[in-house]
Amino acid sequence: MHDANLDEVLSSNEVVFVNFYADWCRFSQMLQPIFDDTATKVASEFSPGKVALAKVDCDKESSLAARYHVSKYPTLKLFRNGQPVKREYRGQRSIDAFTNFLKEQTKDVIIEHASSDEFDNTEGKKRRILGMFESKDSENYMTFARVANGLRDDCEFHISVGPGSAKDRVSGDLVLFRGPHTKNEDVVYTGMLNDYEILKQWITDKCIPLVREITFENAEELTEEGLPFLILFHDLDDKETPRIYQEEVAKQIINERNNVNFLTADGKKFAHPLHHLGKSDKDLPVLAIDSFRHMYVFPYDVKTRLTEPGLLKTFIADLHSGKLHREFHHGPDPTPPPPVQEQPSSEDQEEQPANHVPKEPQQPNQPAQHQFQQEQPTDPPESTFRKLAPSRNRYTLLRDEL
Repeated sequence: MHDANLDEVLSSNEVVFVNFYADWCRFSQMLQPIFDDTATKVASEFSPGKVALAKVDCDKESSLAARYHVSKYPTLKLFRNGQPVKREYRGQRSIDAFTNFLKEQTKDVIIEHASSDEFDNTEGKKRRILGMFESKDSENYMTFARVANGLRDDCEFHISVGPGSAKDRVSGDLVLFRGPHTKNEDVVYTGMLNDYEILKQWITDKCIPLVREITFENAEELTEEGLPFLILFHDLDDKETPRIYQEEVAKQIINERNNVNFLTADGKKFAHPLHHLGKSDKDLPVLAIDSFRHMYVFPYDVKTRLTEPGLLKTFIADLHSGKLHREFHHGPDPTPPPPVQEQPSSEDQEEQPANHVPKEPQQPNQPAQHQFQQEQPTDPPESTFRKLAPSRNRYTLLRDEL
């Protein structure tokens, strides 16, 4: 797969399993025959347009590798309805394991109930989306089902179709959001049910909070998603900083939500990562990135500088480009010299006020300043959340590919 046919492959198949590889990588070489044989088996077991396997040579297609932030080989990503799912594949690498994984990914995740009254019997830690439809043949239902398949890992989807939900559909088909362990606090979707993008965004916002709290209980699940962490360590008595942090994430870097996990953490409970960064609870709030290789501290005072336009966005961009890591090893990237200004003419000089004092030129040996320059060791601190990743008994890119 390459840039020219990417959109065609992704749009013409419900699920696409992609192997991002490099020819020189030993693990890529080992995977190639297994992946190719899986493609042959999948072609015979799934109907056309249901599942496809594809490969991307990351050396030849560097732009695709960069687009999906692939820097380890091989990386296995699943695309559903043209969009990459957040969790990379980390299961066993065999034909049967791949095939069974794809069968699971194509199962209908929607749970059907005879009556909408049965919704009250649904319990669970996950957030729930409840749909009431006149018919499964309707455009409304088909749009709902498409969104449900794309967000299957983040929400539970329940429906009641036909007479069982008629009393709730006085004004037409209906979709509700219900939070964990609640029954009488449903939120009604008020948009067009046949508008895929709007419905998907609404359900995404309800099922996946933009900023989540990391705890010792959910840390492994979050590391399983394979996305770098942007974490605000704060004192639990400080309610204002997390609120501002969430606002700035939404304002500056919401388009990174598929590439980075935005988190908050109890700075006192997570004292070890702070200590690893040379910080303590006396330094709270502290904002940092954990890339699963190293940790990087936001080099500004969080309370006074977090709201500056573009500052947070640049911090994330420098992670993706490798700039944060590079500058820790080699110091700030060189900055281009300022443009040479033309000397003013004699007329211009005469018009300058007598009390004008020009700025002193920068001394030749004075080091250039960069906005992310800070006093740090030459090697950034190693990731601490990496240690909370899945068990060593399972395949994980955190162990096998770094």
